[in-house]
Amino acid sequence: MALSVAIHNNAAQCSVYFSAFLSAGWEGKTMIPNSVLPIPELDETMQIGHEPIWAIRAMLLWKHRRKLAHVTAISLLVSLAVSFSIPKQYKSTTSIMPPDQQGSSAMLLAALAGHSGGLGALGSLASGLFGAHSSTALFINLLQSGTVSDHLIDRFNLQHVYHKHYRIDTAKHLARCTKITEDKKSGVITIAVEDINRVRARDLAQAYLDELNNLVTKTNTSAAHQERIFVERRLHEVQTNLEDAEMQLSQFSTKSNAIDIKEQTRAMVDAGARVQAELLVEQSGLQSLRQIYGDSNIRVREAEARIASLQGELTKMTGSSAPLTAEAIHDDNTNSIGSNDKGELYPPLRQLPRLAVSYTDLYRRVKVQESVFELLTQQYEMARIEEAKDVPVVSVIDPPGIPEKKSFPPHLLITLLLTFLSFTVASALILMRDNWEKVDPADPRKMLAVEVLPVLRRRIRLLRLKRGFE
Repeated sequence: MALSVAIHNNAAQCSVYFSAFLSAGWEGKTMIPNSVLPIPELDETMQIGHEPIWAIRAMLLWKHRRKLAHVTAISLLVSLAVSFSIPKQYKSTTSIMPPDQQGSSAMLLAALAGHSGGLGALGSLASGLFGAHSSTALFINLLQSGTVSDHLIDRFNLQHVYHKHYRIDTAKHLARCTKITEDKKSGVITIAVEDINRVRARDLAQAYLDELNNLVTKTNTSAAHQERIFVERRLHEVQTNLEDAEMQLSQFSTKSNAIDIKEQTRAMVDAGARVQAELLVEQSGLQSLRQIYGDSNIRVREAEARIASLQGELTKMTGSSAPLTAEAIHDDNTNSIGSNDKGELYPPLRQLPRLAVSYTDLYRRVKVQESVFELLTQQYEMARIEEAKDVPVVSVIDPPGIPEKKSFPPHLLITLLLTFLSFTVASALILMRDNWEKVDPADPRKMLAVEVLPVLRRRIRLLRLKRGFE
């Protein structure tokens, strides 16, 4: 009962003092001296109620209002200087839509799930089974990969721009300046890049898109890509074989004059038949001339010369009439291969069967390689088309642009926060100092502080002197 009465009396006394204090302050009068209006001590009875404590603290802060006003004004000016000294940051944003790799069944189930609430579980199951938005997570990982950051660091010389000695620190700074977010519903990826240069911010955002396209194309491992690589490798091999076969056929035809064995055989047979017919006619005429004029007549000699010429041509067409020994065959092959050096237009008729074997083999190789080359060329073009279809293409929704307004720092917010923080710290120091003064000098804590603080001050002073001498 006595305790409650004491609390009530102290609360009433504090409220009266505070009312008089506020009325004096609003009327512009001087503050009541401490002797007239003493600040009561915080005893155990006053800690039970909350209103007297905050009232006393408010009175204490009001007493030091000029000091707080000075601190607030100075902190306001300093905060303005600090906020405007922070470099401006510009943000460039771009949005991309990854290619949809879902099947038609998954799309159908998703559409049904969107129109019917009862199929929501079924739509979620379809999305999980068919890999919904799997490309979105893949693209985000590719954008955050070290390959992309390394290329951007080298491309824009970011170590010099960010003033970093190590590439890993540069990559971390670039990651802090880049924000990649994903819309869970639509799968749209947003890339936001901040930089002190608005043009470089736009270029960095565009570079992310370029590097993503290059990396996706480089790491594409689809079936069409593998087929295209195999067909391309095989096409190069067949092209080399075709060129080699054509070269061998050309050299063989050049040495043996075997351009087209079939047509050449037909032409040689026709020419031989004509020569042989002329030879028979001339021989019949020679016999008639010998019976009429004798062997010494000039007409007989002319007929004998024509017959000898025809026999020579026929022998040249048909080849040697000697027995076909191994040496003769070798000599005939040598002569047929080197017949071009003697000025002969066609190889001998009796050598055509031997030449036809080599010529047909070389010709068949050329035709086979040509057929394979044409087939592989068609398959290669089809594989390239399929690969182009399978390569995921990044669809840009909003291309990056040059930002017009800064994104950081917010000058007003920083100024207000720093000013309020300074005011709060100054108020806390005033209250702490008042509480410290009220502590009994015989208190062990205060005695310890009195002993320790001078020592710390001396140590700090000595450290400052050492640094000054160094």
